[in-house]
Amino acid sequence: MALVHKLLNGTCILRKCPKPRVASCPFWGTRFADYCSSSFQKPVAAPGKASSQRKTKGSLEERHQREVALEITSPEDKPEISFDKAIKEEMKDHFRRLKDDIVKYWIGPEGRPLHEVLMEQAKVVWQFRSKEDLDKWTVTSDKAIGGRSEVFLKMGKNNQSALLYGTLSSEAPQDGESGRSGYCAMVSKIPRGPFEMKRSYDWSQFNTLYLRVRGDGRPWMVNIREDTDIIQRKDQMYSYFMFTRGGPYWQEVKIPFSKFFFSNQGRIRDAQYQLLLDKISSIGFTLADKVDGPFFLEIDFIGVFTDPAHTEEFAYENSPELNPRLFK
Repeated sequence: MALVHKLLNGTCILRKCPKPRVASCPFWGTRFADYCSSSFQKPVAAPGKASSQRKTKGSLEERHQREVALEITSPEDKPEISFDKAIKEEMKDHFRRLKDDIVKYWIGPEGRPLHEVLMEQAKVVWQFRSKEDLDKWTVTSDKAIGGRSEVFLKMGKNNQSALLYGTLSSEAPQDGESGRSGYCAMVSKIPRGPFEMKRSYDWSQFNTLYLRVRGDGRPWMVNIREDTDIIQRKDQMYSYFMFTRGGPYWQEVKIPFSKFFFSNQGRIRDAQYQLLLDKISSIGFTLADKVDGPFFLEIDFIGVFTDPAHTEEFAYENSPELNPRLFK
């Protein structure tokens, strides 16, 4: 501390000392005199530098005036976020949607007169014409369990279809638990109503699933899930095969609902049950043919229709030993 005090005092003394004159001190020399004058005197800006500083200051003032005129807010003047207001707006939106659902319910199914619904022979449930249509779907693969398969979903050419593509890999994950791998899937999201209530599709007046697709020759599995809140049935689904031909041409796939077989946790059960068409939750497409490499599936639309030539109710047999509930 004493050393710092002495240095500060010495600096003050040097600042107060006058500029040495060469004439009075000839033995100091000219260089030392110039050094003292340049070190101990207040620097004076050059005329050109002073004018540039004035110009910079003027440009800054003009810029500030323009920002004020345009009402540009600084980061410190951000608007305050009101959570209470956001919650109120969300509640208003849910009640508005609930009101619309009640009005549609009194008009008829889906807000249409009942006679129009009963006379309907075909219906497009999903089509792909915009980004909002893709948001109704989700894609997944064995990457969730450590696999190497990849799957992507995007709009097709001219925004007239959905293109599902990726790479399938049957290499098992190196985690010491999973012995098999290699699947990619595309599943529709469960529709939600006001207050996040689950909705379901009613296809009870139709008997056939109708798709327009274009693939690369790979076989796909079409999976349909029923709307249920029972935890024990979350892995249950109804499935059937869809074979793509490959090539540049579109193909129309028609699968009767009576052909869908019952499975649980990926295994076909001996006891088969008929699909309940009035409580459909979601539909999906799964690729797991154990053929490594790239794949693609292009979908134009997914719908349902009534085929008058199809009269079969259920394609699979049951026995009292396998399914005693059907024979009571």
